[in-house]
Amino acid sequence: MSEIRRILVIHVTRIGDTLLATPALRAIAAAHPQAEITCLAHPKRAEVLHHLPFLARVGSINKQRALWCGHLPGRHYDLAFVFGYDKPLVTYALRVARRVVAFRQNEPALDQRLDPCVEPPPPGRHGAAALLALPEAIGIQPVGMRLSYRVTDAEAHWASDFLAARLSADAVPLIGLQVASFPTKAWRDWPIENFIALCQRILAAWPQSHFLIFGGSREHERTGTLKKRLGAHATLLAGQLRLRQTAALMSRLDLYIGVDTGPTHIMGCFDIPLIALYHCQSPSRRFAPLEHPLLHAIDHPRPEAECSFATPMAEISVERVWQEVGLALAGSSHV
Repeated sequence: MSEIRRILVIHVTRIGDTLLATPALRAIAAAHPQAEITCLAHPKRAEVLHHLPFLARVGSINKQRALWCGHLPGRHYDLAFVFGYDKPLVTYALRVARRVVAFRQNEPALDQRLDPCVEPPPPGRHGAAALLALPEAIGIQPVGMRLSYRVTDAEAHWASDFLAARLSADAVPLIGLQVASFPTKAWRDWPIENFIALCQRILAAWPQSHFLIFGGSREHERTGTLKKRLGAHATLLAGQLRLRQTAALMSRLDLYIGVDTGPTHIMGCFDIPLIALYHCQSPSRRFAPLEHPLLHAIDHPRPEAECSFATPMAEISVERVWQEVGLALAGSSHV
């Protein structure tokens, strides 16, 4: 293993799935401490990997760019791992690395060039464990399943100043809300009326509570409705911040409540109480942050066998989430 000096990892996907690869990245780094690891990710998601101590370089790539890259002679990397099933990314890795580990692409001419060609993991395996199948295929063992994200000192100072300028010192507990997933996964979304009812219960118990409403610009109707109902007790941030600014503010929360989506995976990296709601088509056993000491995962009450994408998230009751809020805040020093 001493001859492996440069390692390439390619993982082009959404925010949550990008973070689910961090246990695999950390395992690769632990197995090859002398190697410089470059990770190429989606151009709009790569920044979630910035500043991780086990990565020497983070860059971006996509299928279109991969078609035109890596055609100069020579292999720049000793070893490469390609997550996913995009042929252009695999063929790019084969051009630039001496050895490529990837999942079976179901194209014999391509699969026979992989070393090894790894069978896709079974559908029920946890997302992070599924990605670990690639390093495990060459004998690399996990060194923990916790997701990784690093807020820099500068980002932490920015977050402190941002909150100090907008909130009073007694606005506690500070609670983050992520009310929507992305449009193609809207079946994961808990009704906005339920979020409103839950927040009203929280305010009745902790009148000084303040809510930071996260999200993107596409769910402005839902987040705007929530802000209107909560009034001065909420700050609407949806669509107004860069990704790493959002993460820096999340690291300052006393509690986070959200549906299963990228920001919830970011929260899985912080030792902060986290309440995450899971649809029965994507249960917590497959997607919840692992080894999180303060996770309160709430699964849909229906078993997967009786579940479809049309099964409403409203079947998770406000009372059920309210119970977890009490448990999550019970040990908080800020309440």
